Amino acid sequence: MENKDTILEILKEMPIIEVACKKAGIGRATYYRWRKEDKEFRRQSDDALSHGIEFINDMSESQLITLIKEKKMPAITLWLRNNHPRYGSRTKIYTPASSREDLSSEEERIVLDALALVSGIKADEQNNSTISQPDSGESQDKESVSI
Repeated sequence: MENKDTILEILKEMPIIEVACKKAGIGRATYYRWRKEDKEFRRQSDDALSHGIEFINDMSESQLITLIKEKKMPAITLWLRNNHPRYGSRTKIYTPASSREDLSSEEERIVLDALALVSGIKADEQNNSTISQPDSGESQDKESVSI
């Protein structure tokens, strides 16, 4: 039982099973056997792993904020891309244009609904979504769709 408690405590700070097993002095096979045979240990192990992952996430965010304060551009970029909609990822899809027919409003709505499904944005929220002809800098045989 002592080894089980030891590995659970280690997992709360280091949620990597291989590393935790080495620190606790047990083999991975033993750890997985305990999980298979002992439902309570499996539950406690899952809780310890979740706690450990949250601990590492908190520590990582703290380090990231420190780097941002030190004006490290990669840290600033990472934070903005993941936490500010203006700097988030955008998807541009280029397709060969087989014709220059205008879409009916119903066809345009279907296209926007399909793009919404792919992008995860609700069609009603696509106020800034456009279906446009290529700019002068883009190839004339392609159409551009921005989300």
